[in-house]
Amino acid sequence: MFNLRKQEEKRASSIHSKSIVVDTHNDTIGNMMAGPATQLRDFSLKRTLGERSDKGQIDIPRIKEGGVNCLVFAMCVTNPIYRARRLRRLLQMLDVFYSEVEKNSDQIALTTTFQEILNTVKEGRIAAVISLEGGEALEGDIGVLRMLYKLGVRMLTLTHFPRNELGDGSRDDAGSHLTDFGIEVLEEMDKLGMIVDVSHLNETGFWDVMEKTDNPVIASHSNCKEFSNHHRNLTDEQIKALVKKRGVINLSYCGSFIKQGVTRDNLNEVGLDEWLNHVDYLVDLVGSDHIGLGSDFDGGCGFPEMDDIARAPKVTRGLVTRGYSDEDIEKILGRNNLRVFKHVLK
Repeated sequence: MFNLRKQEEKRASSIHSKSIVVDTHNDTIGNMMAGPATQLRDFSLKRTLGERSDKGQIDIPRIKEGGVNCLVFAMCVTNPIYRARRLRRLLQMLDVFYSEVEKNSDQIALTTTFQEILNTVKEGRIAAVISLEGGEALEGDIGVLRMLYKLGVRMLTLTHFPRNELGDGSRDDAGSHLTDFGIEVLEEMDKLGMIVDVSHLNETGFWDVMEKTDNPVIASHSNCKEFSNHHRNLTDEQIKALVKKRGVINLSYCGSFIKQGVTRDNLNEVGLDEWLNHVDYLVDLVGSDHIGLGSDFDGGCGFPEMDDIARAPKVTRGLVTRGYSDEDIEKILGRNNLRVFKHVLK
């Protein structure tokens, strides 16, 4: 894929190993859970976090192989089958997460502050951060948000595909502003020290976030509309606004986000070079201080050259090939997101 010289290979390996590599979005916990979709009780696990599997895209052995140090585990309960039972489903997912972390406590730990992330990585363990993808599980109650914070949730993707009590998702976009409850959630998140994630949010709601919060925000798994006019991608104006908030756009490995016209049927038309084009474009547009990695693994994303978390060093090799400095590569791999974590997480 990349014809790096021996010295360049050594440099790429050195950069990757000394960086704190952060991936801001995966759907691994939901992907691990099996059982009839209509039954919320008595589910089983298709696989475990601690054992290498040929199923899914993330487990601890592959995280270690990929040299990734900090992962944001998203919990998504927006499927209509969970309607009226979404909070219960979320608690089940949190139960699985906590159980898997406890069983593998020598290798992974829940982290809720910037310092905990640094300490965990220094110990040689994986730092895990919990995110809620879509505000449906809040059920319109700000008290639920406060309790989820006490359970360790530190990031909220305000909407998923459909509209919820907070606002419109990017797919079902009626052009609506954030609701009064959505604004209340933003205000409470600022007080608590939770990271606002604008991926999946409609554009009108995005601009509401830019107006209503003073903290840095992130797009946990979105790409550039310049290359694919997908509703999940961001325009240049949105990217510049995110930068003004000192935030980060984390580039996903979803083929349809990377290149116009790509579906799961023609993923072979996407390679790491096309993904790197997004990095180059963003650096030219806003510089290197606001770019990160948000794989969306186990959520239906990936392409042949980047099909699981073990492939993460290929990103570093690609950035070396494109001529980026050690400092810029370290920022893209994780330092930019760590800056946001340090500012927001309390």
